Amino acid sequence: MESNKIRYDNLTVSSSPHLVTSLDTTKTMLYVVAALFPAALMSIVYFGIPALIIILVCMISCVFFEWIYERLLGKANTVRDGSALVTGLILALNLPANLTHLGGIDYPAFMPILICILGSFVAIIVVKQIFGGLGRNFANPAIVARITLLVSFTSYMSTWPTTRFQRAEIEIMTGATPLAKLAEGSLATAPSLRDIFLGNIGGAMGETCALAILIGAIFLIAMKIISPIIPVSFVGTVFLFSLIYYAVSGNAPDGMSPLYMACFHVFAGGVMFGAVFCATDYVTSPVMDLGKVLFGIGCGLVTMIIRLFCSYPEGVSFAILFMNIMTPHLDSFAEDRFYGISKRKKEAAAAAAEKKA
Repeated sequence: MESNKIRYDNLTVSSSPHLVTSLDTTKTMLYVVAALFPAALMSIVYFGIPALIIILVCMISCVFFEWIYERLLGKANTVRDGSALVTGLILALNLPANLTHLGGIDYPAFMPILICILGSFVAIIVVKQIFGGLGRNFANPAIVARITLLVSFTSYMSTWPTTRFQRAEIEIMTGATPLAKLAEGSLATAPSLRDIFLGNIGGAMGETCALAILIGAIFLIAMKIISPIIPVSFVGTVFLFSLIYYAVSGNAPDGMSPLYMACFHVFAGGVMFGAVFCATDYVTSPVMDLGKVLFGIGCGLVTMIIRLFCSYPEGVSFAILFMNIMTPHLDSFAEDRFYGISKRKKEAAAAAAEKKA
């Protein structure tokens, strides 16, 4: 009888998908960091040393919080997988590069650093670790952290420093982003598409330079780290929605065509950054292609509804969070359509009713 016992000592059970590949979590995260590098570099070029400080603070604090949480609870150390590093970098690139003067209010010099650390705490501890760690979070940690900071420190999160090339010898000069000016109806002179595309505008550190984001997107798609479905459907929905809206309503500022406004909404805010680096998160986005298409379209629609009809000039973070919550339903719908589950259930029910009759 002893020889018939089955030993499970070496059986390792992990979440799907179960693929035989040399690409593990650590390599994936390193590829994402590499893809984020152009955007991070351009943020330092445009905003200087403050941008570098924010990046370092967010990345170090995210790694620290993951390490200390797992150590205190006696869990296996997962710092080496690089996920906390990626979360910190994405969070940093979603913040304004303003470390000295926040929203017209004089704060202690260390206050902005504490805000960055608080964002890292929310991302790693509240959103990721409390829900079970990597692969179990219900929403993108960096997105939830950004929204938390936006609600908690509105003056800081809604006051953006201009780029180094937009100011002369002034150390820091703040101003509204083009999207904020548009929402206020004060976009008298439109920035050129060249400036918007290259990032010479105010905004979050990593979202201003569309060219850098595009380079990162091409790299991730070429390395098969992400699928182009969500970014294309997200950006495409924003473009088409804004193009149709301004063409039909005629609400475009004087001298600006609907085509310009469509490009403006794609490049001037966080659409491209969110579509490439946040909406494509493996854990919080649908698995099946149909679900990904619906996810991207939903992100685009919610973003434009918030931008055009709500009080916030930017809606990307809220849109992604909302669609993260909808992901299980989208996956269920896509699986149903793909496998014909509902159809078979209806046929079985009809057959049972006929047999009973």
